[in-house]
Amino acid sequence: MPYLAPKTSDPELMKTLEALLFAAPGLASVEQLAASLRISKAETETLLDDLSRHYGEAHGIRLQKVKGQYQLVTGAEYAKAVEDFLGLEVISRLTQAALEALAIIAYKEPATRPEIDSIRGVNSDGVVKSLLAKGLIEELGRSDAPGRPIMYGVTPDFLQHFGLESLEQLPQIDLSLLAGSKPTTAENEQRILKD
Repeated sequence: MPYLAPKTSDPELMKTLEALLFAAPGLASVEQLAASLRISKAETETLLDDLSRHYGEAHGIRLQKVKGQYQLVTGAEYAKAVEDFLGLEVISRLTQAALEALAIIAYKEPATRPEIDSIRGVNSDGVVKSLLAKGLIEELGRSDAPGRPIMYGVTPDFLQHFGLESLEQLPQIDLSLLAGSKPTTAENEQRILKD
């Protein structure tokens, strides 16, 4: 197929990009889109920026970027209307306990269940299992702490769910708040593992 040299204002190319994003079953990389459009990555990124601005100005759709990949999503401000329209149940929402554990994992990544328990002050086993089942967190390996607890981190689904491109977009907080007045020690982890 011949290489097409587009103009960034080429309306047909913009429409084609929009159609590709709409038809994509999930996140699409710049490379995939550029290959389908038969243009360079740089030109594709320019079109993506233009499309993102276009949607942000007067539409209920947004172009979400997650770890360098793109997907069309509904605007967060329309979540309630979409939930009502689709008949989504409230149980799909995250509980306060799940949000607490998720925040700890996102800010401390990687975090172990004993660390999560220590910060929350309660057993978080059920919450961690629920977050794993929802695909918002994943196992990253095992800690060298006594008992070798599993370390958890967030998934790309977490970023997508909260409309983030990366963890650097999380609001800044004082991380000492997550650790209480002193950081979690191996001794605390061992105590919690015994509980």
